[in-house]
Amino acid sequence: MYLLDTNTVIDFLNAKLPIAGKNFLTSIEPCISVISQIELLASSKINPIEKINLEAFIEMATIYSHINEEIVAKTILIRLQHKTKLPDAIIAATALVHKLTIVTRNI
Repeated sequence: MYLLDTNTVIDFLNAKLPIAGKNFLTSIEPCISVISQIELLASSKINPIEKINLEAFIEMATIYSHINEEIVAKTILIRLQHKTKLPDAIIAATALVHKLTIVTRNI
């Protein structure tokens, strides 16, 4: 299973992915972190149509919303080892703890 990063969802919904990426994402069950859910809906720049599309995507996605002690510990480790923003570190830790492959354009 795969955990989609926020930027992947945005690129997918804005049709900015290459055709292979689009085909891949339409062939898997969408899973996101609660952090991505927050990031996707917390922008004041979202127009009404984009908001409807985002909400529809989120509704059909599996959302990993529980941040347990193991995710906290992995997040701390990621932040100590790499210069990673907190939301990205939580998303990465969620993928690691749940043994999911993260799909992102972040390096």
